[in-house]
Amino acid sequence: MTASKLLVKREGDFHYPICFEEDFSNLAQVMKEEGLVDRKICIVTDSNVGPLYEESVKQVLSEVSSDISVFTFEAGEKNKNLNTVSALYQALIQNGLDRKSLLVALGGGVVGDLTGFGAATYLRGIDFIQVPTTLLAQVDSSVGGKTGVDFQQYKNMVGAFHQPRLVYMNLSTLSSLPAEQFACGMGEILKTGLICDGDFFRYVCCEQKEIKKLDMEQIARMVRRCCEIKAGVVERDPKEQGERALLNLGHTVGHAVEKLKNFTLLHGQCVGVGLVAAAYLSMKRGLLTKEEYQEICQGCSDYDLPVHVDGLIPEEVLSATKKAKKWNRDISGLYLIGWYSEKAFIDKTVTDEEMTFLYSGDNSMISRVNHHQ
Repeated sequence: MTASKLLVKREGDFHYPICFEEDFSNLAQVMKEEGLVDRKICIVTDSNVGPLYEESVKQVLSEVSSDISVFTFEAGEKNKNLNTVSALYQALIQNGLDRKSLLVALGGGVVGDLTGFGAATYLRGIDFIQVPTTLLAQVDSSVGGKTGVDFQQYKNMVGAFHQPRLVYMNLSTLSSLPAEQFACGMGEILKTGLICDGDFFRYVCCEQKEIKKLDMEQIARMVRRCCEIKAGVVERDPKEQGERALLNLGHTVGHAVEKLKNFTLLHGQCVGVGLVAAAYLSMKRGLLTKEEYQEICQGCSDYDLPVHVDGLIPEEVLSATKKAKKWNRDISGLYLIGWYSEKAFIDKTVTDEEMTFLYSGDNSMISRVNHHQ
């Protein structure tokens, strides 16, 4: 298995570790090394993950704390909101957590985002650690300190930048993932390769049979490389003032689709659709060849990601995209892929007509993708 630890710069000379492990047994030792001992702890998890891992994690944490509580909320994006955060605050107050206390995010991206936001805002900020149990959370959402919740169907509209003290990945938890959740993680992994590492993208595509079999050597290599790429970007641009925005490749259209489908599609699935949309516009602008575009479509398809979505009204997609982007006008361009340089970039010149064409009639990107399969 690959080396078990990666250090991420947080503030000044301070670093926090990302640990790649095959079980939970080393969690207490790492916490001791990071000085995270003798604190009140609240494990935050959801109704899917809690029954699987809560007791084993609680047992390990008992080596570093004698006061451990658990807050469990109903799984799903629909509960990633301020009402759930309010219930978390109430639980923390009732259990007497103070500024020296620690939250443990045990679960996928929804759990991590909500826990991080709770930690960022409770008593003006307390420490938390990430223990991600989904592929998407391990390769993306647990790293980098973006936290937040949805507001009135606007994804991640309320949030804060709040870095974890530790990210501890038990890669064996991936064996309990439903197939569609694994596919969601692959959407973020393919995105990571397309941003800046074409060789990594092609490696992931070529090794898809072994990766889908959960070959741990391949999984560990893939997860670590994604974390290396994201950690490097986050260190250079911790609060998304420039380069970090590239990590949103596939999310411009993806978030719009996610909202318009009322969150019935999972986040990673919508990212796959967004990647294909960005690739199609890139091809139309001469930045990708037809063969490269098809390669991206095939990569998404091979990992069981949807490359088209039925029932979307072009004008609604355009409107939802603009609403999602207007909050950050400085970096509001669509993310395109220029594979001649094997890098993504932000293009602010994409027109409404180009965006609408993606989802319009027989000539749409949807029909073209179906034709390529």
